[in-house]
Amino acid sequence: MNPRRRFLRLLAACGLGWGLGGCASGRHRRGTGSGQVVVVGGGHGGATAARYLKLMNPDLTVTLIEPRDTYLSCPGSNETVAGLKDMGTLVRSYDSLRRELDIKKVNAQATRLDRPRRRVVLADGAEVPYDRLVLSPGIDFRWDAIEGYDEAASRTVPHAWRAGPQTAMLARQIRTMPDGGLVLITAPANPYRCPPGPYERASLIACYLKKYKPRSKILILDAKTRFSKQPAFEQAWREHYGDMLEWISSEKQGRLERVDAAARTVETEFDAFRADVLNVIPPQKAGALAEQSGLTDTSGWCPVDPLSFASVYDSAIHVIGDACQAGPMPKSAFSANSQAKVCAAAVVASLAGEPPPEPLLINHCYSFVASDEAISITGVYGYSRNDGQLETRSTGETPPGGDRKREAIHARAWQRSFRADVFGY
Repeated sequence: MNPRRRFLRLLAACGLGWGLGGCASGRHRRGTGSGQVVVVGGGHGGATAARYLKLMNPDLTVTLIEPRDTYLSCPGSNETVAGLKDMGTLVRSYDSLRRELDIKKVNAQATRLDRPRRRVVLADGAEVPYDRLVLSPGIDFRWDAIEGYDEAASRTVPHAWRAGPQTAMLARQIRTMPDGGLVLITAPANPYRCPPGPYERASLIACYLKKYKPRSKILILDAKTRFSKQPAFEQAWREHYGDMLEWISSEKQGRLERVDAAARTVETEFDAFRADVLNVIPPQKAGALAEQSGLTDTSGWCPVDPLSFASVYDSAIHVIGDACQAGPMPKSAFSANSQAKVCAAAVVASLAGEPPPEPLLINHCYSFVASDEAISITGVYGYSRNDGQLETRSTGETPPGGDRKREAIHARAWQRSFRADVFGY
């Protein structure tokens, strides 16, 4: 059976997709317990968790702690880099969560967790108590991983791996580079946020350069030997960009050893490159609050029980999204959204004195390869009673000869539906 058809059949059987999907047992119902649940982090994982906690049990008191008034979405930011969308399209409001679900939004930075007393400590010293805490801190960068590339260097050589000023900086540098120049992107080893992201970025920058600076070139220096959606990406590159876009694996160039931000040069084990626009995507780890709170292991990520996404170090704290170890799920916004629903169901069940429902999770995401063409990848993941971990139940992705224009139409609809599912509008 066609992999995509098999995936869709399984999807239908699971009752997944938008809404209250995510638990194979079907015991997903409105909770009856009460309690104080605090969510730290207002990205796709945190906002989804806050929203679904209230949908599943309106009697809960849910507080969302996030320092920003609005959220800037990373999905879609590569289109902004390439000039296909403006920054305003990335803005997500919390108004619907506040107004329609009575979620308390606290505009503050959570600086510390007092785990014995179950308190979140804010930057001004205020404390927010919790019965259960959902932590969705996203990623932080390993500034010590690449010689010459630290936070100061990122102010001139952007990573643009968080939407915001870095996105605008990279877009501006591409607009002002000379025709005939070189854009060099370095992609990190796994795991990292949004595995197909560097290749979508290269595709859309190539789309821009082909139109406005056709003598230019894009080079991807990769710390890996293969990457997500590779056959479909490479087919699109051959059809649209020819020699303009080149991917070099770690087998050819070895490890990225050094970056000179001032000279815009990088050195690998075997060669050196000078770029007109240099985009270094550094290795990553769980957000700082998770690390400082003792919720990470030596990998830098947070081990969790996939039945509930409770931390293995503290059963009152649930960690979701990019920060948690949820292999084989990729670190994507849609994975975070799916994990948040499973987590919300587990928290509601726990406060009602019930065990968590058995989870069934999904990842589904699109990558644009041109302004009107996209490819996608999907996966369904279940709980293995043999080892207590997640396992892949089904996967599918756009084949190299797939209908990319139709996928782009689906991608636009996906973007709208995903925003509504996470932020409620």
